[in-house]
Amino acid sequence: MSEWKPFHLFQEGADRTRYRLVSPRYVRRVMCAGREALSVDAVGLAMLAAEAFTDLAFFLRPAFLKRIRAIVDDPRASDNDRFIAEAILRNAAIAAEGVLPLCQDTGSAQVIGYKGHRVLTDGRDETALRSGLGDVYKFQNLRYSLMAPLSVLDEVNTGTNLPAQIDLQAAEGMEYHFYFMAKGGGSSNKTALFQESKALLEEKALETFLGEKVRALGVAACPPYRIAVVLGGISPEMTMKTVKLASAGFLDSLPKRGRKSGVAFRDEEWEMRLARIAEKTGLGAQFGGRYLAQEVRFVRLPRHAGSCPVGIGVSCNADRNCRGKITKNGLFLEILDKNPARLLKGISGGERLSGVAVDLDRPIEAVLTDLRALPVGTMVRLSGPLVVARDIAHAWLWSIFKETGRVPDYFKNHPVYYAGPAKTPIGMASGSFGPTTAQRMDGYLPDFMAAGASKITLGKGNRSPKVVEACKAHGGFFLGTIGGAAALIAKEHIVKSEVIDFADLGMEAVRRIVVKDLPAFIIYDDKGGDLYRK
Repeated sequence: MSEWKPFHLFQEGADRTRYRLVSPRYVRRVMCAGREALSVDAVGLAMLAAEAFTDLAFFLRPAFLKRIRAIVDDPRASDNDRFIAEAILRNAAIAAEGVLPLCQDTGSAQVIGYKGHRVLTDGRDETALRSGLGDVYKFQNLRYSLMAPLSVLDEVNTGTNLPAQIDLQAAEGMEYHFYFMAKGGGSSNKTALFQESKALLEEKALETFLGEKVRALGVAACPPYRIAVVLGGISPEMTMKTVKLASAGFLDSLPKRGRKSGVAFRDEEWEMRLARIAEKTGLGAQFGGRYLAQEVRFVRLPRHAGSCPVGIGVSCNADRNCRGKITKNGLFLEILDKNPARLLKGISGGERLSGVAVDLDRPIEAVLTDLRALPVGTMVRLSGPLVVARDIAHAWLWSIFKETGRVPDYFKNHPVYYAGPAKTPIGMASGSFGPTTAQRMDGYLPDFMAAGASKITLGKGNRSPKVVEACKAHGGFFLGTIGGAAALIAKEHIVKSEVIDFADLGMEAVRRIVVKDLPAFIIYDDKGGDLYRK
């Protein structure tokens, strides 16, 4: 059991992670300045990164999956909570086949490494790691999500999902330790820094603050979350890096109380309070209930007397984080769960909520008539054509609309699904294809609706008040579908997919897809109804 400690402020306990051997090769013991050292070949670094990001695309931690199963078995959970938990488990079982990734947003690649002082490399560690993880995005059915700026306002997809964020630091010893993370944009967007003061360090003030900020997280980043709150920090950068590590489950072994010397610690009492705060929002695992969070972390840091930063972040239900290490015995990675199907025993197969069948292969007014008869919160099962468009497609269509006053007929004749798929595997209709955060399209929706377009939209998460108002004013609806079940949606609900506009945008191109029994919930209706209104 390793006693490695990355730095003194974070006095972690023993590393109890279960590792698997990736390879015994690419390491050798050598003598350097009269002392034993570990020489690590660049090929080994590339191999470890490639293996890590392959695992992260398809597998989750066993402990995380057990907590999701516990939601299914919890009699206090809402039917919607259990429905989402079941979908997450079924999605994990499909992804574990190694073809369809867990989420269509296969994430930006992030690596934090701690290199022991007696570990020798050729000095091009970042290059080797980048090479290995880049191959994963190139050869697997993943998605290219990274944009390169060509000017302040113009950008283009890199087509490689690079660059990666790689941060390497010095540590003590003859081992090389890593944190690997595949971070989607939705959960990253929920990371926030608040510059507060000493006045916050009062029980009622802190509880009120957390209540406001946790509710503001909403459900757009695919709960149930691991919510991390970090109070304090010698700098804003320290606060936010600690949020990242805590939300990924990398700081679980911190001490449970502070010391005069100033160490980071986890406060279990405030973690319980934070869990109750999340439960009381009523937001649940996306569509109402008690499971906005499946786990919480509250970390207290030392601070400058004149500032009191607070950081909040989440890890979504595609909890793609793992540890790695290189020792004298070889390359090792944290063991992820490659058999989540065992946790489906006794599960209903997604029929807990049957839903109201809605045929989309009709004029849009007929579909609207069906939806008008249903209350907010109703689950529907959609079958028929959808038009798929997300951020860049909306920006281009908006530009055309402002110049010409025209909106394409496909935006008027079909519901619009906010999404962007991963690569399509050979022989399948689609790659992983879950919804993206709907709120990013809010600025366009009122004018599109006024022009007779986007009368029915489909995505994930809560939206701004102007969308509620637009739906009421123009007779529109917003439906939410399952965030975090992209492999499940691709395999069981998408029958056909074709590009119909802006083909050069890649995953952002406009598509026409045909779905079968795609589950969704009425979030906002044409009467001003709002599922998330407290």
